[in-house]
Amino acid sequence: MTPSDLTTDPLDRAARRRVRAKLGWYKHALIYVCVNAGLALIAWQSGRNWAMYPMLGWGLGLALHGASVWLLAPGSAWRERMVARERARLSPPH
Repeated sequence: MTPSDLTTDPLDRAARRRVRAKLGWYKHALIYVCVNAGLALIAWQSGRNWAMYPMLGWGLGLALHGASVWLLAPGSAWRERMVARERARLSPPH
């Protein structure tokens, strides 16, 4: 934890939390690409196409991780647009 993580500003804390989540997903994606490239190379050299199974399984996990970061997390643009639409629907007409 850095001193800047100890801020009392809720907006700053939320922004830092979202940045950590996004960087976590980028790290996850980079590891996915590197490991699966290695597995694909090993599978290619062995003459079999078994590497697609870990790619598909891990790819699903990566997609779900991405959805939790960009679509479902508080403050995400998609979620905020949905909240704004619901507020507009629920607010009384002026």
